[in-house]
Amino acid sequence: MLMDGKKGLIVGVANKHSIAWAIAEATAREGAQLFFNYQGERLKENVDELARTVPGSKTFPCDVSDDVQIDALLKQVEKEFGRLDFLVHSVAFAPREELTGQFVNTTRKGFATALDVSAYSLIAVTRAAAPLMTGGGSVVTLTYLGSERVVPHYNVMGVAKAALESSVRYLAHDLGPRNIRVNAISAGPIRTLAARGVAGISKMVDHHREFAPLRHATEQSECGDTALFLLSSLGRGITGEVIYVDGGYHILGSLFSPE
Repeated sequence: MLMDGKKGLIVGVANKHSIAWAIAEATAREGAQLFFNYQGERLKENVDELARTVPGSKTFPCDVSDDVQIDALLKQVEKEFGRLDFLVHSVAFAPREELTGQFVNTTRKGFATALDVSAYSLIAVTRAAAPLMTGGGSVVTLTYLGSERVVPHYNVMGVAKAALESSVRYLAHDLGPRNIRVNAISAGPIRTLAARGVAGISKMVDHHREFAPLRHATEQSECGDTALFLLSSLGRGITGEVIYVDGGYHILGSLFSPE
């Protein structure tokens, strides 16, 4: 029971295939009490149904691109839980048209949207959550190899993930004196709801399975267990890091092209 008595906020569960849900399962299995957000009525039913399988969990609406909603979410967390021990940020979005064709054609609006939702939201949610981490805490976000290498069609999301990873380091520096750790997990390609917007995702998963040193596609549960490690006392000496959970694919010199 690594998380016995711990209280956490999971931001970004869309359905049972979400990496955020795998993290929720792992932490709940070890005794954590969880609070979930959902973005709009379209996702409310999915999140509520999943939350009902986790004893003592709560759900609340929040669009992370709206600071007013973020503040309302954390006020609700404070009302229900009193404090917060960990935060999981698993949110990313770019308009579908920005994830096809060439990066050079990225629009100003598409760029701003991707950076706001995928990177700035980590800063905004962490800033709101930090005052509730009175005994220290841990923050984990999700990134991808496209932040540092060119992945065809990932385009502006690669830039957004690079900004996200840099934000992890700056947040770790700022919050370390308060015993709040901030880390990222760089997962291999997984067919999640968000990933469906990236052209060629199925081919990426198949390629990964064939060439990653461990010779299997990345599983949500692998990310869940790694997050459990980072969120628990086992990861107490780690902050500002990007931990790769991709079967070793990131060590390879060859790059994948779905063309």
